[in-house]
Amino acid sequence: ERVAAKARSNTSGRFAARSTEAAPDGGRRFVEALPVLRRVPDAEAAAVALSLEGWTATLPEDRLPLLARYAVHDVAFRVVGTGSVGTRSYVVLLLDHRGEPLVLQVKEARPSALLPHLAAAGTATPPVEHEGRRVVLGQRHMQVVSDFLLGWTTVEGRHYQVRQFRNRKGSVDATSLTAGQIDDYARMTGALLARAHSHSADPRMLAGYCGKNGELDEAVASFAVAYADRTEADHADLVAAVRSGRIAAETED
Repeated sequence: ERVAAKARSNTSGRFAARSTEAAPDGGRRFVEALPVLRRVPDAEAAAVALSLEGWTATLPEDRLPLLARYAVHDVAFRVVGTGSVGTRSYVVLLLDHRGEPLVLQVKEARPSALLPHLAAAGTATPPVEHEGRRVVLGQRHMQVVSDFLLGWTTVEGRHYQVRQFRNRKGSVDATSLTAGQIDDYARMTGALLARAHSHSADPRMLAGYCGKNGELDEAVASFAVAYADRTEADHADLVAAVRSGRIAAETED
């Protein structure tokens, strides 16, 4: 219940209230919060804002009257989560005629990390015209309900996906769970993941691939343990590099 309550309050409006300030022109603009949030040159901001025209073309037409009420007021670069470190990611502040905010995330979409492994295995893959489109269509296939404004665009030749920023997303801190709660949590998330994958292909084919014995279960469990070991080793290397001064780091309260 606490997670749900926190998710309901995790909106782009709340982010805008905490991360923007009044601008001289009467609108609002982002406040720099280095190293996470920083302003960008005018030309870069203009390129991102212009790309939203292409994004609207990827949305259902019934979204357009709503978006017509909004205008872009500012663009900033915002560091993204661990899984996307190194990719370009912008936040775009839009305001309607009443000053109500809408914050979009324009996040770079790169080729799938699985692509080299598929090629090495001799598996043919169709050419991808737009990486943002690939990511978005994958989400639409697998998610029961996708972001209302999920789409894609191109900024200066690079592919991006576009979505609402902090659209009531929530998460569970697994480190705070008891052993029994972790078991319940794993079963629930596993069931949801299985349901999502059943939307991406013929569920009968997936069931046949999984089989009825425990071979797949053992393989997934072994992979999970090996992945956890790799993560711990990588983190230990990072901590050692920070302590030795080889890598500069900042901490947040």
